[in-house]
Amino acid sequence: MKVLLTGGAGYIGSHVVRAVRGAGHTPIVYDNLSKGHAESLEADLIVADVSDGAALRVALEENEIDAVIHFAAFIEAGESVGEPGRYFRNNTVAGLTLLEAMRETNVKRLVFSSTAAVYGQPPVVPIEEDSPLVPINPYGSSKLCVEYMLRAYAQAYGMGFVALRYFNVAGADPAGDIGEDHTPETHLIPLVLQVPLGKREHITIFGQDYDTPDGTCIRDYIHVSDLADAHVLAAGAIEPGMVKVYNLGNGEGFSVKQVIETCRTVTGHSIPVVIGSRRAGDPARLVASSARAMRELGWRTKFPRLEEIVTHAWRWHSNHPSGYA
Repeated sequence: MKVLLTGGAGYIGSHVVRAVRGAGHTPIVYDNLSKGHAESLEADLIVADVSDGAALRVALEENEIDAVIHFAAFIEAGESVGEPGRYFRNNTVAGLTLLEAMRETNVKRLVFSSTAAVYGQPPVVPIEEDSPLVPINPYGSSKLCVEYMLRAYAQAYGMGFVALRYFNVAGADPAGDIGEDHTPETHLIPLVLQVPLGKREHITIFGQDYDTPDGTCIRDYIHVSDLADAHVLAAGAIEPGMVKVYNLGNGEGFSVKQVIETCRTVTGHSIPVVIGSRRAGDPARLVASSARAMRELGWRTKFPRLEEIVTHAWRWHSNHPSGYA
C-alpha cells in the first residue's frame, strides 16, 4: 500500500512514517515544512501546502496513492482562540481541499488526525466516543467540522474514513533518533525536561486546588509509537462508505505532579516547581476509554507506563537538546 501522509514531517507524522514503513508499506510525505522537520524522515518528501488542490492532485495521481493519513493542521488550542480564522482556514477549509482532491483522483481511504478537544469539558470520565461533542475552542471546532465532512463524503461518494481522536501524545521512538521538536513548545513533558537540560530554571504548575487526589490536573498520556501503530491498523481497516471514530489514549490518567516526579526520577534532577494560578478552561480530569480501538482494530499499547514514556522522551531530548537544529 502506498500512503500519502500530509503533515508527515511533524512530531506524530514522522513516527507514523516509521510505523508505515515497518508494516511493509510505502510512505510518501506531503508537508510545507512550516512546523515539520525533513531531517526526521525516512521517506520521499513533497514540499507543498495542503491548501494547494492542484499540488495535492498531482501528488495523489503521480504516486498512485492507495490511502491518505492527514495530519497537516495547526494544533494550539489557546492560539486558536485569538486567531480563529487562521485555524478554520488551515484545518477545516484545507481539509475540504484534500477531500475534493481525493474525490477527483479516486483515492477513497483516509485516516484523519482528530483530537480529544472535540469533547470540550466532558461530563463523564473516562471519555467514550459517544460522549457529547462540545468543543470549547476553535481548534476543537475546526477538527469537528472535518469529522462532519467525512460523514458527508462517505455517504455521497462511498469514500471510507477513520477519525482518530488523540489525547496527550508524548514520548519518542525508543531508538532516540526522532522525537518532539516544537517552536514554541507547549506540551508538559518536554517543558518539564527543559529544566534538567538547563533551558529553564523551574516548571510552573497552573493550579493545585483541583478535585483530584493531589490537586493538579490529570491527563491521559499516550506514547507516540503506540499512537503510530494505531494509524497503520486504521488504514488497513477502512472499507468503502464507512466512517469510524476511535479514541486513542492510555486509559489511565497521570497528574501534573506525577509527571514532574517521574521526570525527576528518570533524569536525576530536582526540577524546581513554582505554583501558579489556574488557567481558564483547564478541566480537572481528561482520560480516554480506548476500548473500541482495542476491540475493533486489535490495537494494544506497548508502552503504557509513564516512566517508559518519559524515559524515551528524555533519551531524545538529552541527545538532541536543540531538536533537529
